[in-house]
Amino acid sequence: MQVMVEISLYPLMEQYIQPIKGFIERLNCHSDLWVDTSATNTLVRGDYQTVMMILGKEMQQTHEEVGQAVFVAKFLNFDAMQSDNTPAQS
Repeated sequence: MQVMVEISLYPLMEQYIQPIKGFIERLNCHSDLWVDTSATNTLVRGDYQTVMMILGKEMQQTHEEVGQAVFVAKFLNFDAMQSDNTPAQS
């Protein structure tokens, strides 16, 4: 099963840019993930188990490096998004 995650990181520190960049750079190092970053969030897509394992590892590393940080995420079943079972609009 494929999953898409929309995730945002809010480090609770004055110098917040570098931890965000570091998190995104680490995600981009995983060739089995599709990663797309915008000004307010990052989309991560891939195999459900793989995405969850990588996000857990990278989020833990961020908390260990930064201390207090907030992650906000939405998880979507990407398989369902790609299906043709959507009702037609009238």
